[in-house]
Amino acid sequence: MQLDFAWKAVLIVIMGSLLLRIAGKNSISKITVSEIVLMSTIGPLLSRPIENKGIWTSIGVASILILTLIVFQFLKLKSKLFESLLTGKSTIIIEDGVLIIENLKKTRLTTENLKMYLHQLGINSIEDVASASIEVNGQIGYKLKPNAQPATKQDIQNLERLIETTILKSK
Repeated sequence: MQLDFAWKAVLIVIMGSLLLRIAGKNSISKITVSEIVLMSTIGPLLSRPIENKGIWTSIGVASILILTLIVFQFLKLKSKLFESLLTGKSTIIIEDGVLIIENLKKTRLTTENLKMYLHQLGINSIEDVASASIEVNGQIGYKLKPNAQPATKQDIQNLERLIETTILKSK
């Protein structure tokens, strides 16, 4: 019985893990479009040697893909234009408590889904949002209006001081 596939499988796992480690440590929520393309290409590519398609060729092609990704990441760091082309830009969807319907359509996000996401973030009303955007990773970034922001420790300490000074003055 030929066990050629066994050492190939082990080598594929080792090389695939090594190559993906080199590619980067982004979590799934932070993965870019080019990284998604790479990850979805590398899986089938690395399984080809099991089908006797040439292990070194597959590892070589996977290495070129990873190298291309690293070059793209470097270029994104050095060039705003290249970053914009590869990654895109965030899209503002709420400004001063008002929905920007055109931008919602561009991001293919319904008003109901937006309200659901905001509710999950603890935001009850769109009017409470100073600004919100769909970030390049698909998550919603937001800033609340000052009157809707939760009290900070500093706010509470200031209130305590005000109460103490008011009590002392009244005595």
